[in-house]
Amino acid sequence: MVREALVQLSQGARELRLVPAATRSRMLEILVQTILDNTPLFLQENERDCAEHASHLEPALAQRLALSEDKISTLACGIQDLARLEDPLGALLAQTQLDDDLILDKVSVPLGVVSVIFESRPDVLYQVLGLTLRTGNGIALKGGREATRTNRAMVRVAQETLEKNGFPYRWFCLLEGRESVDELLKHDDLVDLVIPRGSNEFVRYIQANSRIPVLGHASGVCHIYVHPSANVDTALKVIVDAKTQYPAACNAAETILVDRQIAPTFLPLLRDELIRAGVKVRVCSESSHILNHDDIVRDDEWNTEYGALTIAIKVVPDMNGAIEHINRHGSHHTDGILAQDQGACESFVASVDSASVFANCSTRFADGYRFGFGAEIGIGTGKLHARGPVGMEGLLTYKYILRGKGHIVASYSGAAARPFKFSRIPTPSR
Repeated sequence: MVREALVQLSQGARELRLVPAATRSRMLEILVQTILDNTPLFLQENERDCAEHASHLEPALAQRLALSEDKISTLACGIQDLARLEDPLGALLAQTQLDDDLILDKVSVPLGVVSVIFESRPDVLYQVLGLTLRTGNGIALKGGREATRTNRAMVRVAQETLEKNGFPYRWFCLLEGRESVDELLKHDDLVDLVIPRGSNEFVRYIQANSRIPVLGHASGVCHIYVHPSANVDTALKVIVDAKTQYPAACNAAETILVDRQIAPTFLPLLRDELIRAGVKVRVCSESSHILNHDDIVRDDEWNTEYGALTIAIKVVPDMNGAIEHINRHGSHHTDGILAQDQGACESFVASVDSASVFANCSTRFADGYRFGFGAEIGIGTGKLHARGPVGMEGLLTYKYILRGKGHIVASYSGAAARPFKFSRIPTPSR
């Protein structure tokens, strides 16, 4: 059954990529209105999902499962932004004149068929639909059973609305059941990219059980280093935001690294501010002596993603010590520095090997919507194809188109070979 669905999806994706840009923009506009018009239905179905499953889920997953009017409104705004962005399909990325009347174009094209497999977070569904519609890709969606009612309602409403308005709607489908995941992962002939969004164990399972390329992050162990030059009030404000604004998010701060030079004065202020914000504080042995605090992080716990109102604090000897800790224990997701010394900031962002590196701002900014991408399809922490919040560009590849007038390779071979010009033609800025 899954294979049949993927075959139909491939056909739908080929149809979608031929739809004019203006029509796809109109489809996005209609999708936005559909989301807003059906908010009561989505909230009702989500309440039923939460009532059945939330008490059995880990707190982070339960928080991600729950929808709200604010979440849905933000979702609609993101897709509205996508509709207004310049169309990415068929963009002329580079153009080279190989010889007279022999022109080589490099043009952006869709990946083909993408599958997003996600736990909780039903709002992901419309983010993904918006991005794949904008980029002309087919999409196989697989949500967790905890959000079954919400996901079904969202997909049904989207399909019915597009069909009613005469638009193609066979470029996306919803898969259900754990067995459908295992079957999907076997079809590397029909699926071009898998994007898992869930726990560390879940992502690693996907990576280990398919030959399909996987884009994702296994965990979000995000750090903030407090440099001796940091403004204290600013540092406290940023750290509290990075931890408490949405602690279940993968870009929430999990470890605070404090320079030894300021630790005796800064740590008590930081501890008090975090406790006032409802955060459980865990510390290294050196911090424990300064704070007389006995919840000590073991050596094997520095890679922990808490996903809750818990944070780890560690004293480091200097910035090099902070960078070494981040590159060793981090997940290459998002890490930041708080410092007024601009030289220190530049050295830090150049040395930390993460997909997103920030100076003097909250790690919570690591998000496709906040980066101006309209929405994101996931976070990439690898080094090939796409990194950080992945928006439209991460769902595109390119192909080369060569146009000539009867040119043959023999003309460019042998003793009387005609030389190539290899002249780069300026392309219009987008």
